[in-house]
Amino acid sequence: MATYECSKCGMSVNASCAKCDTPLVNAVITTADGREVQVSQCSNDHGKIKSPLCCGQDMSCTVG
Repeated sequence: MATYECSKCGMSVNASCAKCDTPLVNAVITTADGREVQVSQCSNDHGKIKSPLCCGQDMSCTVG
């Protein structure tokens, strides 16, 4: 399961798909301009989300 944690305050969250209750997995996508963006995605192809924000910055992800 993808677990996101804030490097400033230590807050952490786990995410799962609301359609199938499957834990989201960590992934990286490349935008049209070549930037890499960390996302969490449903392994059953129900979609993906950008990493959440906390303390005004992206939370980092570990797989656990």
